[in-house]
Amino acid sequence: MPLSVAVQMDHVSTISIAGDTTFALSLEAQKRGHRLWHYTPDRLTLADGRVVARAEPMSLRDVKGDHYELGEPERLDLSQMDVVLLRQDPPFDMNYITTTHILERIHPKTLVVNDPAWVRNSPEKIFVTEFADLMPETLITKDPNEVAAFRKAHGDIIVKPLYGNGGAGIFHLRDDDRNLAALLELFGQMFREPYIVQRYLKEVREGDKRIILIDGEPVGAINRVPAEHDSRSNMHVGGVATKTELTDREREICARIGPELKRRGFVLVGIDVIGGYMTEINVTSPTGVREVAKFGGADIAALFWDAVEAKRAK
Repeated sequence: MPLSVAVQMDHVSTISIAGDTTFALSLEAQKRGHRLWHYTPDRLTLADGRVVARAEPMSLRDVKGDHYELGEPERLDLSQMDVVLLRQDPPFDMNYITTTHILERIHPKTLVVNDPAWVRNSPEKIFVTEFADLMPETLITKDPNEVAAFRKAHGDIIVKPLYGNGGAGIFHLRDDDRNLAALLELFGQMFREPYIVQRYLKEVREGDKRIILIDGEPVGAINRVPAEHDSRSNMHVGGVATKTELTDREREICARIGPELKRRGFVLVGIDVIGGYMTEINVTSPTGVREVAKFGGADIAALFWDAVEAKRAK
């Protein structure tokens, strides 16, 4: 049966369809005959206990520069939807957290994917620390003495915002770099939260692998190789996607975390692995679906909707 699907996302006009996972998921939903509505997070409202959104009917086509049409806005009662896709990009700030509180009011009668309460309680750079033996050495702190001691113990380090995204604000500092104190002062002025410090993994030059899991099972991966003069592998800052296969170590990582992902109701997750170490568990709006398909991998958008439709059938 066709489902009514509301997509909470950054405005559809702003996306680059060639690599946008939200577009891929929505396109597959449309292909299956599901009805789509589009709204941005600022149109989400809690009114007298009801969760509503000023949303537009949406139709899509896989044509660059002409990829969407929106109908007239309507005040949509989200409790009457079958599915809400929680898909706006971070930053994971108080605005993002507030949307999870609101959407929690309608879940699971309306299936919100991913589960908003667990999205809120599983920040991507903190959730991963529950599997410390699968990670590189990691510090979460604002104490400059702790950072200095960590660098003395481990040499080259990565310093990045705890709630950042997309490669923004990531710094690679060598063990003799004299800018650490200044960088920590800058971070202290910019962020109220602690920041994250990790041992630098030189294997990142060979790539930062994005592995996608559906219902806790790995279904595809791409390798993202950083540009020559950059430590970041994110594709929108110059990283290049390449075809890859999972190693035994990566399958071990997925087997370890899979049951917990499923328990928390995470239908779609993307993890990042460098040199056999997991660095993040992405649960907000993980990407990579179109890139996997580009290199001949699984049709993850179809697998996603298979999982969602099975949950709705229950």
